[in-house]
Amino acid sequence: MTRTWVLPSLLVLCGSVVATGLVLDGDAGEAAVLLLFFLLLAGVHSPLVFPRPVGALEARRRSEADGRPVVYWRPGCAYCLRLRLRLGRDARRLHWVDIWRDPEAAAAVRAANDGNETVPTVVVAGRPHTNPDPEWVRARLSPSAPA
Repeated sequence: MTRTWVLPSLLVLCGSVVATGLVLDGDAGEAAVLLLFFLLLAGVHSPLVFPRPVGALEARRRSEADGRPVVYWRPGCAYCLRLRLRLGRDARRLHWVDIWRDPEAAAAVRAANDGNETVPTVVVAGRPHTNPDPEWVRARLSPSAPA
C-alpha cells in the first residue's frame, strides 16, 4: 500500500524543496504557484482520483452479479488516469481493482497480458481487454452491450 503513495509523496517533497528555495530568493508568488502545481500533480497521480478499489475476488463477484466491467489499474499509470478522466462520472459504475494492493489482481493481469502487468486491463464478461478506448468501456456499461 505504501508503494501507491511514493510518487505523490516525492512530488510534494520536490515541490516543497523548490518552493522553499524560491521563497528564500524572495519569489514568494512564484513559489506559491509552483507548490500548487506540484500539489495538483501529486493529487492526479495519487489513488484519490480513482473510485475506492475493491479486491479481485469481490470485483469478480460484483461483476457477475451486475454485469459491469472490472478495471485492473495501479496508481501513477498515465493510461489508467486517461481512462479514469475520460470516463468521468461513469467511472464510479465500474469495479476498480488496484493491482499494487491485491497480489491476486496482479496475477490476473499478468495471466491476461503474457506475464506483464499492463494496465489498465478491463475485464468484460470474463474477457480481458488491455488499454481499451474509454468510449468502448463506457458502451459496456449498458446492460444490453455486447462483450
